[in-house]
Order: sequence, then structure tokens, then C-alpha cells
Amino acid sequence: MLHLEKNLRDELKRPFGRLYSSFDDAIDDIRSSKFLISVGDSTTNNLINVGIYPNISIIDNLIQRKIHNHEIIYTENILRAKNPPGTITDDLWETIELAINKSIHNDNGDDGENQNHLIVVDGEEDLAVLPVIILAPEETIVLYGQPNEGLVFVNVSDVKTRANELIKKFKKI
Repeated sequence: MLHLEKNLRDELKRPFGRLYSSFDDAIDDIRSSKFLISVGDSTTNNLINVGIYPNISIIDNLIQRKIHNHEIIYTENILRAKNPPGTITDDLWETIELAINKSIHNDNGDDGENQNHLIVVDGEEDLAVLPVIILAPEETIVLYGQPNEGLVFVNVSDVKTRANELIKKFKKI
């Protein structure tokens, strides 16, 4: 398990990609994505509401740490992971890796691009952005919310190095 040290919090507040002040401003860029991963309930809910179904979504049924009663189910492929706040557990990391692999290749070894997966986190999904960036294939687009600022649009190819360097600074427990 990796634990977020307090001295890294400010660095994580800096967006990993382009910050859009509104979801609507990002729609054209989002629609052009070939492989899309969303992190967060609000981001995922906004995508589904406009008919965009991410290849992988990671939610925790919380929006800004408040329980939210919404139904975010757009696939029968639902995976679960435990991840306490301020951590990245092995369970979360392995579940993200499994979802990516299954989304790219289905069980028959065929192209799995129609295999969407929803990861429901028991705990908090906020830090899942880091393993997603590290594990996702080049050119994957990751979307996540920046609280009270907007939507962050990330091409993982541009930030894999930064994510790897940052994850090395987490405390191993």
C-alpha cells in the first residue's frame, strides 16, 4: 500500500493536463478519444448524461467526500476495490490493471474495445488517477474533476514520467 505524504498534497493539486472550466467546453476533445478513462462520480455521471460511455470508470459514490445517491451503471462489467482515503492500495492498483487489460483484450484474446468496466471503490478513488496514468496505454485520455475548478483532460503519454516520479515519493506501508 502507498500512502500520500502531506508534503505531496500541493503537487497533486496541480492538474496533470488541460483544465476546462466547464464540462461542455471539453466535449469535442472527449468525443475524439479512442480510449477513455474517467475518475470520479461527477465526471463519470456527466459523461453518461451526454451519451459518452468510458472504457473504464472509477467511482466511490461520493462527490467532494459527500455520499451521493446516483446510479452510475452503464456496463455489466463491475469490479470492486478497497482503498482508504489518502492511499493507493494493491487492491486498487491490481483492479485498475485488470480493467485495462480486459478492456483492451476480451477473454477470447480479441480486441476488447467494446468491453467497458466500472470500478466501484470502497473508500476513496481520488488518487486512482496516478495508477491509471501509469498503467494505461499510450494516447489514453483520462478525465477527472478538479474540485471547484473544472474538468482535467489528460493524455497519459504527456504525463507518465511525472506520475511515475510522483508515485515514488509516496510512503510504502
